This record gives sequence, structure tokens and C-alpha cells, in this order.
Amino acid sequence: MEKPKVLITGASKGLGLAMAELLAPHYRLILHASKEENLPPATDGNFNLCANLSDNAELTTFCKRLKAEHGDTLYGVINNAGVALDKSIVFQPEKEIDAMIAVNLKAPIMISKVAMKIFGLKKRGVIINISSSVGETGNAFQSVYAATKAGLVAFSKSLAKEVGMLNNEHQIRVLCVSPGFIETNMTDTIPENFRQKYLEMIPANRYGKASEIAETILFLLSDKAAYINGANIQVNGGLC
Repeated sequence: MEKPKVLITGASKGLGLAMAELLAPHYRLILHASKEENLPPATDGNFNLCANLSDNAELTTFCKRLKAEHGDTLYGVINNAGVALDKSIVFQPEKEIDAMIAVNLKAPIMISKVAMKIFGLKKRGVIINISSSVGETGNAFQSVYAATKAGLVAFSKSLAKEVGMLNNEHQIRVLCVSPGFIETNMTDTIPENFRQKYLEMIPANRYGKASEIAETILFLLSDKAAYINGANIQVNGGLC
């Protein structure tokens, strides 16, 4: 029996790469990056599917290919790709605002739309949207980023309710995972004085590991998490 397929967007580094490494023995993976050269050659039943998710035309093509090439055995979608352009809103160019809204919010919505069409036929599937703790707490100089992540939580909760109303007998789940401050290339750019300030806000007294987010994803995809639906799972060391 073939392993089911799971899509991971933003799989070339950080959280996405950690997820890909952990999920590889359990699923056939569809790995996304903005450029093909950012991913290793597809092998062992895995696939690469690349697109610039901030470009409407490329996003449309990506969604069509996902359905046409992988709709037969697609089981999971992890909308992980994200853009954080930290800046005071006063000085944030409109193109940066558009980019964050496109990648962080519109792309997951459009990819989830395709996934729901696929899952609806099989009455089975899992969508996991990667949000952020700042979507709940807010964060200075991340107003737009935080807004997109908060929107992703609301979208996930609403879609889970929608599935339940449209189909009484299904095994389709929609979830969010909201990491706190995790040691990735994104947090590496935080100035040291801010890193110390954020550390003081975390009861666990440390930054999280990408592998800890990946372990959470592996569990949520499994049947062991069959009754977890419409939830936003905070993995943040107690940050509030």
C-alpha cells in the first residue's frame, strides 16, 4: 500500500525543512520552495512543486498542478511558507504589506480550497496552517505579519466548522499550530538585546527547537489526534 502524500510549503529551510526530515519515513512528501534549486532532487517517491506564492499567476498554476498531479493520494497539507518583514507600519512599503498578505494568508487559503475539493471526495484529510504566537499577542514592528497570522487562525477555525456543517460523516480536520520563538534562520536576525528581552518573556527560559514543531506536526497528522480539530495549538514555552 502506497504511503499517503503530504504537502509542505516553505520546505527548504527552518521549520519546513525540519518537518520534511521527520515526516519523510511516514509519508510521501510534496516539497515546496519558491525556486527549484532551493530543494534537493526529488527521490524515493517524493516530489518537488515550486512557485513564488506571492505571484497570483504562479499560485494559480501551483494549485492546479497540486490537484492534477497529486490529488489521487493527497492526505495532508501543511501551509508553512511565510514572510516576515519587520518594520514600523509608518515606514512599511505597500509592496511589503502585499507580499506578507499574499504568502502568509492568501496562499494558504487558496491551497486549502484545492485541498478541500480533494478531501471532500475521500472524506478524509488534514490541513495544518502554521500561524504564530504573535497572531495572538501582537508584536511591535510586526503589525502586518501578526495580522496575517491572526487571520490564519480565524480561517482555520471557520473552515473546520464549515466542513462539519457540510458533511456529517467525514475525517477531515483543519488545525493551526502557532510556534513561539523558535531557533530558525528567521529568528537568527533578531538583535541580541531583543533576543534577551523575548527570552525573559518565556517561562521555559529558552527558545524552541524546529524539531519540536515538527514532532507536533507528526502527531497532529496521525490518527492519534483524530479528535483534535478546529484548534490552535500553541507551541511556545508558555509565552503569553
